[in-house]
Amino acid sequence: MDIQALIKNLHPLEIRVLRSYSAKDELTSERLQKELSYKEGHANQAFSWLAGKELAAVARREPHTYYEITDLGKTFVEKGTYDERIVALLKEKGSLALPQIAKELGIENKDVGSAFGTLSKEGVLAMDAEKKAAYTGKELSARVSTTAALLKKAAGAENGLLDKDALSADEMAVMNTLAKKRGAADAAFRIMERETVVYNLTAAAGDVAKALVEAGVTGEETGMLTSKMLATGEWKDKTFRAYNIAVPPARIIPGRTNAYVSFLESVKDKLVSIGFEEFDGPLVETEFWNSDALFMPQFHAARDIHDVYYLKNPTHAKKIDEPYLSNVAAVHRDGGKSGSRGWNYDFDTEFTRRLILRSQGTVLSAHQLGSNPKIPGKYFGIARCFRYDKVDATHLSDFYQTEGIVLGEDVNLKTLLGFLEMFAVEIAGATEVKYVPGYFPFTEPSVEVHIKHPVLGWFELGGSGIFRPEVTKAMGIDVPVAAWGIGIDRMALMALGLNDLRELFSTDIEQVRLRKAKY
Repeated sequence: MDIQALIKNLHPLEIRVLRSYSAKDELTSERLQKELSYKEGHANQAFSWLAGKELAAVARREPHTYYEITDLGKTFVEKGTYDERIVALLKEKGSLALPQIAKELGIENKDVGSAFGTLSKEGVLAMDAEKKAAYTGKELSARVSTTAALLKKAAGAENGLLDKDALSADEMAVMNTLAKKRGAADAAFRIMERETVVYNLTAAAGDVAKALVEAGVTGEETGMLTSKMLATGEWKDKTFRAYNIAVPPARIIPGRTNAYVSFLESVKDKLVSIGFEEFDGPLVETEFWNSDALFMPQFHAARDIHDVYYLKNPTHAKKIDEPYLSNVAAVHRDGGKSGSRGWNYDFDTEFTRRLILRSQGTVLSAHQLGSNPKIPGKYFGIARCFRYDKVDATHLSDFYQTEGIVLGEDVNLKTLLGFLEMFAVEIAGATEVKYVPGYFPFTEPSVEVHIKHPVLGWFELGGSGIFRPEVTKAMGIDVPVAAWGIGIDRMALMALGLNDLRELFSTDIEQVRLRKAKY
């Protein structure tokens, strides 16, 4: 053992113990608190460190019992025990029925009954001919006075504790009727079982103590230089403890925003900085706004119960605002004024009011088109969506989309592709991007943007296109509208260097804490 190296790693709490005691001493936390003025935590820490360095070892463990006064016991000290209060009341008012005693004293009936039973056995109380409790004239037993003495002693003791070993046989006989180990709310004392650990210093501790004396290390060395010491000059008379710079620092965990939340905010900041306005909407939508207004036929496969979540109660909205209901119904039926032939079926105005959880962010765009938007104009939203799906690394049943529209006479497919590139390259951080023709009932032409993830490979980032006249004209819009619905969760996969969407919503706080965000 390198004693000199060990000395450098000793804390003043350990040094004082080593210099104050020898291997023949039996050391406990209580002894260190009394003789070295340690706090309980300091004493336990010193033993833990010394044991870790094999300078101290556990000699034995001694179980011990204490009795702690409860809130009820403190009430007894202040107002008197039930026995004392009941006898005093009956001395004053004569015989009373037990429920009346309980009412007069504000005591539970069961507690009055229990106290009466004990006092009647001792001959202090008796039940008269009218079934009322009456005082017999006999003095209270030693049990009552011993109870009062124990309560008073505990109330004045440090921490409200009485040591079992310090109680007499008579006191223990009474304490056994007053104390409970568990559920002690209705008891005057709570039983506290503790274990006293006795330590001995090892033989090696003697060599270390000798080296400490020779080196002049007392354990009283100053560990911190303060402004007061500098001002008064008292630092000149102090001996300073050496610092071990090899000791690893304590881990500091600063608070910060969740990495995914930061990413979402960065997307908003990017879009707002280039002139977009944000829109939002409710999680619960009607079939009308979620699908019908987007020219999705009511017999479309995506309307199946397995693809969207329906509300159980209420099941339907009260109404759909006009003229949107009539315009959309006409578009579905025969094309209305859109120049289209529509879907050629009878539009179901009952079905269109059915309530569902929003299944796509495009519903926000439909609302925006019907709210008299500015032309030219640019709008976006970040929408939480719900869709029955098989959960895997790139699919969730509860996910986020960033939805956007750009309206204007000069808007075209080239405009749209420019925004898609911004999402894929500047926001997601993808280096490989491709555009694939797609089909959506509400856009023509339609484009899917795909990016290549270093682990997951190619996957779709989202869909986009130019809204069909059946969508825009039913909402009163006569200019081209470019629209997109991008999976913002998937963008975050690439941007945050993750390999599974589920990691974005992890309940493992350590993983969330260590995740590094670029935003």
